[in-house]
Amino acid sequence: MDAQNPGASAGNGGAPVDVKPILDPISRSIQKSLGILHQMHCTVSSFTANSQLNLLDRINYLVNEINEMQKAAQDIDIQVPLEVIKLIDDGKNPDEFTKDIINKCIQRNQTTKGKSEAFKNLRKQLLEELEQEYPEEVEVYRELRAASAAELKKQMQAQGGLPNGDAKIKTEH
Repeated sequence: MDAQNPGASAGNGGAPVDVKPILDPISRSIQKSLGILHQMHCTVSSFTANSQLNLLDRINYLVNEINEMQKAAQDIDIQVPLEVIKLIDDGKNPDEFTKDIINKCIQRNQTTKGKSEAFKNLRKQLLEELEQEYPEEVEVYRELRAASAAELKKQMQAQGGLPNGDAKIKTEH
């Protein structure tokens, strides 16, 4: 499994997998452990000699629950980005990490889109200026470009590609 897609693994071709059923036993164990810790806190805050056995029972129960949690998590390999751990340690919501990543992606996408538009405009302007100076050569260029694009489209279709140039990927179930 990788950090970007915790449900992806080599066995399923990187496709997303619903990790909720995998993590349910661990979530339940965490909830139980938190409940035990709360009970221990209550016992310790009002500690008397009579509550010592009760406290020891809860400590043993917590140790057993942590062992069960460790067994349940043994085969699960989900990598959490270090930034998320730091946010949690700082008492912040880990959703902020996701929000920041999405905002950065949007910003990069807009920057890339702007660059792409600038190159398209430059190409258009260059072709217009070349057409004024060398109309015959530009016409030959456009014919060659159209023929090349048509040939590439045929090749992609023959290989199972999509009209936009992407390749089709078979999903495994």
